[in-house]
Amino acid sequence: MSQSAIPAATTVIDSVLFRDAFGTPAMRAVFSDHALIQRYIEVEIALAKAEAACGVIPTDAAAIIAESCNFDSLDLVLLRRETDNVGYPILPLVHQLVHQCGEAGRYVHWGATTQDIMDTANVLQMRAGLEIVAADVAELRGILADLSRRYRDTPMAGRTHLQQALPVTFGYKTAIWLAMLDRHAERLEQVKPRILVGEFAGAAGTLASLGKDGLAVQEAFCRELGLGVPASTWHVARDGFAEAVNLLALITGSLGKIALDIMIMASTEFAEVYEPFVTGRGASSTMPQKRNPISSELMLAASKGVRQHAGLMLDAMIQDFERATGPWHAEWIAIPESFVLTAGALHQAKFALGGLIVDETKMRANLGISRGLIVAEAVMMALAPYTGRQEAHDLVYAACRAVNEQGGTLAEALADVPEVTAHFDRAAIERLTDPANYLGSAPQMVDRVLASAQR
Repeated sequence: MSQSAIPAATTVIDSVLFRDAFGTPAMRAVFSDHALIQRYIEVEIALAKAEAACGVIPTDAAAIIAESCNFDSLDLVLLRRETDNVGYPILPLVHQLVHQCGEAGRYVHWGATTQDIMDTANVLQMRAGLEIVAADVAELRGILADLSRRYRDTPMAGRTHLQQALPVTFGYKTAIWLAMLDRHAERLEQVKPRILVGEFAGAAGTLASLGKDGLAVQEAFCRELGLGVPASTWHVARDGFAEAVNLLALITGSLGKIALDIMIMASTEFAEVYEPFVTGRGASSTMPQKRNPISSELMLAASKGVRQHAGLMLDAMIQDFERATGPWHAEWIAIPESFVLTAGALHQAKFALGGLIVDETKMRANLGISRGLIVAEAVMMALAPYTGRQEAHDLVYAACRAVNEQGGTLAEALADVPEVTAHFDRAAIERLTDPANYLGSAPQMVDRVLASAQR
């Protein structure tokens, strides 16, 4: 590509350098200007067909509108210039569509208002965007199910407050990630009836311009587009759109949590997992040894961006009277970027988790760095029936202090405590202080998540 052919992009969404790091071609295509204008035209044609079916406009006029309105005949330079002047694209677009349709053009946009066309076009975009998100979530769930199954019994250190806490399994960790994505898959289905609803209500939302035919046209219009029929006008009731973007924020928030876990576990001191190796990926310009977790970093960044847009969408819900004076416009920023960023984060997650390199040996080694202290609770709970819980706690606490101050292992320290050896021989103490023997119900929880995911 020559320099003159490089688009003059200013954001990571459209940047030649960054767009495939923060998005995907499929989602960008859904929310491109080209696709949006096509959706406007699709909505105008659906309106004409619905009105003809209800006897509001002549049938032959609707047929001409459906046949004649097309994107390729538009003067996009004029459309951009007039949109900048008017503040909205629909009036300039209608001017050109009327011209395309000749005599039948008088019936284009009959009884509609700008927001009817734009809102419904956005719904059509969201429908396509949600299909992409749902497919990516389904693919990612499959990847996580495979990881959970494979590492169901692989012990590793569980950590709270960034400190080793108790043993878990790596499959338990990935099953928790999977359960989040399972719930998001449910949410993606649950939101459809609330979001995929058409908007045709006229100037103040009362359908007054169509008289007694208003509701019939609205139903026919939504049916033509395969959308739900609204119970009431939603020009200023933006909870549906806000819910859509906040759902994307939930999805990317979960991806951000996964990314943070991977990044910390991939640090040199942990060295338990790595993103897939690709020559040059994550390389440093000065440090040849570096292998940075790039996909995880991009997932985390995307989650922060979508979270900000989720807040913007909540702010945009506060609209004045029957048509808003500005909050609506904020959606034009938040919706496309949120969908593109979400698609990008899911793409990075599929790459990182689909080829995740898991070092089971290192996980086991890290379990041992506390010299048995990670299972101090196991010893306390085993000793408690003989001594009482509090005395057992104090005895094991003292043994842990001895390990920290004098060295050695917890098993060795316990072997020097008469109150312990009175009930447990050395072999029993070794079993109690083996982290692999204190996994609780972690493997069984993996099984429950996998069974739920299959359903």
